[in-house]
Amino acid sequence: MKVDGKAYRTIWLNPDGWSVEIIDQTKFPYAFETATLRTLEDAAQAIRSMQVRGAPLIGATAAYGLCLALRDDASDQRLAEAYEVLHATRPTAINLRWALERMRKLLLSLPEGDRLSAGYIEAAAICDEDVEINRAIGTHGLALIGEIAAKKKPGEPVNILTHCNAGWLATVDWGTATAPVYMAHAKGIDVHVWVDETRPRNQGGFLTAWELFHHGVPHTVVVDNAGGHLMQRGQVDLVITGTDRTTLRGDVCNKIGTYLKALSASDNGVPFYVALPSPTIDFSIEDGLSEIPIEERSEREVTHITGRGEDGEIRTIEVVSGGSHAANPAFDVTPARLVSGLITERGVLQASRDAILSAFPERMSPAA
Repeated sequence: MKVDGKAYRTIWLNPDGWSVEIIDQTKFPYAFETATLRTLEDAAQAIRSMQVRGAPLIGATAAYGLCLALRDDASDQRLAEAYEVLHATRPTAINLRWALERMRKLLLSLPEGDRLSAGYIEAAAICDEDVEINRAIGTHGLALIGEIAAKKKPGEPVNILTHCNAGWLATVDWGTATAPVYMAHAKGIDVHVWVDETRPRNQGGFLTAWELFHHGVPHTVVVDNAGGHLMQRGQVDLVITGTDRTTLRGDVCNKIGTYLKALSASDNGVPFYVALPSPTIDFSIEDGLSEIPIEERSEREVTHITGRGEDGEIRTIEVVSGGSHAANPAFDVTPARLVSGLITERGVLQASRDAILSAFPERMSPAA
């Protein structure tokens, strides 16, 4: 996608052929900076600290992280150690495990001397595949937006509400929930995005708003709890969110607050779609509430916030009464019954076991 007219991906191999460059998302929205990953710990820390975030990008970063780990030692033991270090960084996003499993399966089948070069090729393939998957998601989602646009009066935009950041910053390129938006915008369809701020880390206000602005897409930032109000008044035509893990029966785990948007959409007859690449589907589990681990992050993310003061200085301030503790579950689960459809690279699917297995039969596991 583009930043002020220049095309970027979120992760790429440097000209030296081995170190990895990422867009440092902890610097948004006040600065656009990149960071270089040279070691396994660099990659693990980038995932832990959310320099990179979003399930697809986490998976791509982990794939390159294994490569960095094997540069000096490509033994089975080193591969196992690196796998565990990276796997422990974020417990909820399934793409992390998916990418690590894919890399491990390939590398264990090869002699130690061939592993490093093959690993870099496979990590690059994971990145390229993510781009094409998201492009296909955009095409299928574009059809949904086009149907709504065709019923609008001249000058009326299609109003889309999203939550958190499921844009190109969460993937290698295009994004999931935003891919249809970018394609509609490029096609000349009048679209407007309601951007949830997404407390406590403000990925909507910091990231989604940043990328929409720099790509030239009309948008408005709203507080998280405004979504139901907007839907009641007919100001939302459809909701599109991303997901960090989706179960075989179609339960969706996404950034905390997604469930509330789905409830509001259901109550007001607003279509609620989830855009997801197939690696985000966990074919080994069915019940999202009981089987998906929910990451509990630092209470400081709730009690403090970083922003730019009127003097232009970036500072962190406390926004909660001193001495109070805060809970910080990072995700919630939206039951399949509240999901109008899953926008995948193979079309818009019903959120159900039969539809998912029918679309992706090759992914069926013994547990399914």
